Amino acid sequence: MAPLPISSISVGQIDDVQELIKSRPNKVPERFIREEYERGVVLSSLKTHHLHHQIPVIDLSKLSKPHNDDFFFEILKLSQACEDWGFFQVINHGIEVEVVEDVEKVAKEFFDMPLEEKKKYPMEPGTVQGYGQAFIFSEDQKLDWCNMFALGVHPPQIRNPKLWPSKPARFSESLEGYSKEIRELCKKLLKYIAISLGLKEERFEEMFGEAVQAVRMNYYPPCSSPDLVLGLSPHSDGSALTVLQQSKNSCVGLQILKDNTWVPVKPLPNALVINIGDTIEVLSNGKYKSVEHRAVTNREKERLTIVTFYAPNYEVKIEPMSELVDDETNPCKYRSYNHGDYSYHYVSNKLQGKKSLDFAKILN
Repeated sequence: MAPLPISSISVGQIDDVQELIKSRPNKVPERFIREEYERGVVLSSLKTHHLHHQIPVIDLSKLSKPHNDDFFFEILKLSQACEDWGFFQVINHGIEVEVVEDVEKVAKEFFDMPLEEKKKYPMEPGTVQGYGQAFIFSEDQKLDWCNMFALGVHPPQIRNPKLWPSKPARFSESLEGYSKEIRELCKKLLKYIAISLGLKEERFEEMFGEAVQAVRMNYYPPCSSPDLVLGLSPHSDGSALTVLQQSKNSCVGLQILKDNTWVPVKPLPNALVINIGDTIEVLSNGKYKSVEHRAVTNREKERLTIVTFYAPNYEVKIEPMSELVDDETNPCKYRSYNHGDYSYHYVSNKLQGKKSLDFAKILN
């Protein structure tokens, strides 16, 4: 995907939030302050505690032995999770704790480096790799209370080698090892999702080709007025699957939109949070839906997340799978398009709920 022409984008001054809290810890600049309607309704603490336990949890160890009762019960849970929530947590996923802790360590070390060092890897306006803020396209656009560092990982041709940092020393090695594990996890999850849809288990892997994998590390510093800002604007993901890892000492920050209410998601220890992206919504003809989500901040605690986006190759044609379309009972809801075109469309617009998916919808 080619980025937008940098010369055509004027984004104004984008303050680094880590530097802001050093120089003005009790001041939130106007450009970060959201209108009240943007903040939305959040569940009360009592209802939140109840719903934490309703967010589905999928035990991958029960899917390792197919065709027994545990397997079919977990596949049913997975289907319900994708259909009703678009989000679930996976436990017993097989990724060693040391691998997870190591990538968290180097990510935190990167964000803790002096600004001058991090600015060697800039996220230029109109692009989505490097250090800074993505999806900013005008001088008056509101900013998120977050610093990002994003990289293309796989296949090698989507990488920008100049943006892979030399410090911390083990950054590249750690991220490579972690990303390989996450890639295998995504392949497994797509196999189980295919089964839950009544498809043959290799269906997604066969059509995805050499899948695209990118990572974004998000650092949310404490904010003196967390009720006035957003850590990350509401959006759905353009990927097929997204895997979120939250560092173990972080505060709760992820919220998903459920029945027009923002529901906080508290990751379980050693679990990974998975969400369905726009691509699976289209391929499943809307049976499984991508869900709008956002991040909020905390007055006292920081939050660090490592997010992996897994999607088909840019050359792949995307359209609802024929097995899931019926002209009479379930007509086609999305048009056919090239995944690279949709990816370009997604990164060329600001985060705005599920608006990007209008690109694919067939209008009645």
